[in-house]
Amino acid sequence: MPISAPEQLMTVEGLHAGYGKVEVLHGVSLHIAAGELVALLGPNGAGKTTLLRAISGLLPWTVGTAHFGELSLRGAGPREAGRAGLVHVIEGHRVFAHSSVNDNLLLAGFDVPRRERLARVEEALEYFPEIAAKRHQMGGSLSGGQQQMLAVAQGLVRRPRLLMLDEPSAGLAPVLVDRVLSVLTQLRQGGTAVLLVEQLIEKALAVANRVYALAQGRIVLTADAKEPNLPHRLEQAYFGQDAATLIDI
Repeated sequence: MPISAPEQLMTVEGLHAGYGKVEVLHGVSLHIAAGELVALLGPNGAGKTTLLRAISGLLPWTVGTAHFGELSLRGAGPREAGRAGLVHVIEGHRVFAHSSVNDNLLLAGFDVPRRERLARVEEALEYFPEIAAKRHQMGGSLSGGQQQMLAVAQGLVRRPRLLMLDEPSAGLAPVLVDRVLSVLTQLRQGGTAVLLVEQLIEKALAVANRVYALAQGRIVLTADAKEPNLPHRLEQAYFGQDAATLIDI
């Protein structure tokens, strides 16, 4: 009996988006299967953050299609996407500095019944014992790495089907980068899909199943993350050297 293809959890086709009259994304298409960890790589200014903002509903768009399961993401806001299981952890360790770690997590599940919300907080803290031990401290008193852990834990309170993270390694020491990425591996193994925007190419490739490379608002390469010579091909794709021939469909 043939093995069925994995369920496509999210599909994006021909997406155009930008800010005012400035178009940043020019017909981006990608897909993510259930339980898959996909790395979205590219140089600064390529449009990676814009793509995540468009998908999650933080940035309006009108051209193209995007579906998360049965939900059309066109016109859907972050709350509707989040309720469907699509959670976006934005760049920059955004936590409530004057609220405790515990309250930060409770706020993330503001629309969940209290008993279930408490259970979800405990589930999220199991991934990060470093911040579980500081659950009564203010979010602003945590180190940068611990704040990043808290930001990811806030996303986990939503029990995402797809977790999108925008450069979770930014500003972190290497040991803390590895700690955060190890949690993403655990999530993938548990069936949660992950879309990871990351500048540390080698670390992203170590945890990802597949890779998309974005340059100047266009997908210029797709590949299996374990493909030989992939870092070299990514470098070529970033700088536009025969980019059209580098795309693997």
